[in-house]
Amino acid sequence: MRILTLATLFPNAARPNLGIFVERQMAEIARRPGWDVTVINPIARPPWPLSRHARYRDLEGLPEHEQWRGLDVYRPRFAHLPGPGVHLQPQLIARAILPLVRKLHQKQPFDLIDAEFFFPDGPAARIIAQALDLPYSVKARGADIHHWGNQLRTRQQVLDAAHNAAGLLAVSAALKDDMVALGMADDKIRVHYTGCDQTSFRPHDDSALRTQLGIGGPMLISVGALIARKRQHLVIEALPALLGSTLVLVGQGDKQAELQTLAERLGVADRVIFAGVVPHDELPGWLAAADVMVLPSSSEGLANAWVEALACGTPIVIADAGGARELLRDPQAGRIVMPDPAAIAEAVRALLAATPDRHAVRATVSAFTWTRNGDELMDYFAGLLTRRQ
Repeated sequence: MRILTLATLFPNAARPNLGIFVERQMAEIARRPGWDVTVINPIARPPWPLSRHARYRDLEGLPEHEQWRGLDVYRPRFAHLPGPGVHLQPQLIARAILPLVRKLHQKQPFDLIDAEFFFPDGPAARIIAQALDLPYSVKARGADIHHWGNQLRTRQQVLDAAHNAAGLLAVSAALKDDMVALGMADDKIRVHYTGCDQTSFRPHDDSALRTQLGIGGPMLISVGALIARKRQHLVIEALPALLGSTLVLVGQGDKQAELQTLAERLGVADRVIFAGVVPHDELPGWLAAADVMVLPSSSEGLANAWVEALACGTPIVIADAGGARELLRDPQAGRIVMPDPAAIAEAVRALLAATPDRHAVRATVSAFTWTRNGDELMDYFAGLLTRRQ
């Protein structure tokens, strides 16, 4: 079985954490006997002088073909028009990579195209699949449905990609419901929960990190890009009511300056640590060191950070977004709260007072393994091809 995976978000030397869940998922498939995976990770190249922006400059040196952690990965460049031109991305990606896909397909035919996000990957996969008469699948992860599925210039592209796909995946049942509400066929969508490296993400003593950070009281952690929909500002606004607690923000994004200003204005800047991007292999230590992980996102599918925190035995406080209710079924594992600083503070205080057993918290996500994730994905892919025959 030869799978061509199309993923605009995929790790690279410049951004090793980007889309790491796609890498882990496809590496699991690639190691199975009889399965072959080729990854195409298109790299955006905007016109000069935007190409000199730090966001794109560090991608220039990436090889166009490499072996990346056991996967055969191609990184062709495509013309990128930021801002109002974003709706053209699928066509620009397809135009740029179709010659490469044709060449690879002629050398050794693919059986299926696997698009790892709904936009721009899904519509681009639709164009390429039609050109090569191949079936394709699209996976929905959250913002790709909630944002691009509701934008005027991209909504129809998302729906067309869903309509023509052989099958669709959703990372939670709640996201599947959102896809159906958008107009996608219920019987075409399968729920496919994420995996987690249960060996790395586990409870362990990491008091040394707390000492290094200068944290003496409770440690709260929030893992996610510093962007509007993650709503880290609500956690900072809850800090005045959580005396003695320190918040560690892991991630970077365009809201960092605003969050820093907010912390200063509320007088809690000395209790907010901006840790920046932490390598994924080091993240278990940060999560295990924390008492509570707080991430009140407005939109999620089923956040990997939720699962990884719980696997480390760290309870979570989250908003009622995406698959939150599918994940949090045991009060020891955390709380689902209104997106309100007072509600967040109350939930954090309750968890700190209860001191949940870390192994009991971990047990709530014991089924989230990459082995199970791979088994389910293989069964899904095989089913799509069986129906096509």
